[in-house]
Amino acid sequence: MDTNQKFALHEAAREGRDQVVESLLNANPKSAFVKDDDERLPIHWAAAYNRVLVVEKLVAMKDFDPDVEDGSGWTPLMIAASLKDGAGDATIDLLLRKGADVSIKSNTGQNALHFASSKSNLSTVRTLLSNKCSARVKDKRGQLPLHRAAAVGSVPILKALLEEGKSPVNATDGDGYTALHHAISEGHGPAAILLLKSGAEPDKRDSEGRLAIQLVPDDKVKQYILQTAEKEGIELP
Repeated sequence: MDTNQKFALHEAAREGRDQVVESLLNANPKSAFVKDDDERLPIHWAAAYNRVLVVEKLVAMKDFDPDVEDGSGWTPLMIAASLKDGAGDATIDLLLRKGADVSIKSNTGQNALHFASSKSNLSTVRTLLSNKCSARVKDKRGQLPLHRAAAVGSVPILKALLEEGKSPVNATDGDGYTALHHAISEGHGPAAILLLKSGAEPDKRDSEGRLAIQLVPDDKVKQYILQTAEKEGIELP
């Protein structure tokens, strides 16, 4: 049996051919639980390509495990959370209804909230938070979802993560970076101001002794931060 035939269900799931998926499942239900050469099940590919109808068929299978991991330790929930513009939200809803565990971490220590924050998926972040996905989990680089949101400059996600103390604003990662360090080093002035207004300590130094403001990439961003902070009554070192 050649590879294409062996993993026909994976291919159909990836391409969103839901009628083919249904036929293949009827012919051989066990194929839904076979991993391909990328160590992925058909559900992983369906989630990655936002094939909601296929996901619906697969999650309805007897003995379906919503938390099955691929070779990188990614669950279907994590994969769906990492899609841009909240495209995976419908898949996430299906998985949550099937009892998907939001606390599972990948091989690199990230939970679904890390992935959603990295891709600026506000609706996904809100869904995960409402389902008790922790904003206080650090990955193997010592980063919280807050660090990832700061690095991409998402003010709405930073607000969601900081709301009611869900995430510590001054936590440091493995390089000694706070969220403020990440926001400023990536040139995200509005994100930096929000963090400062939320209690970020501007005098914290990274592992090399640098203040966040010293990491600013250009003078335009620096002036924006300095001037806005002054208007807000925030003292910077």
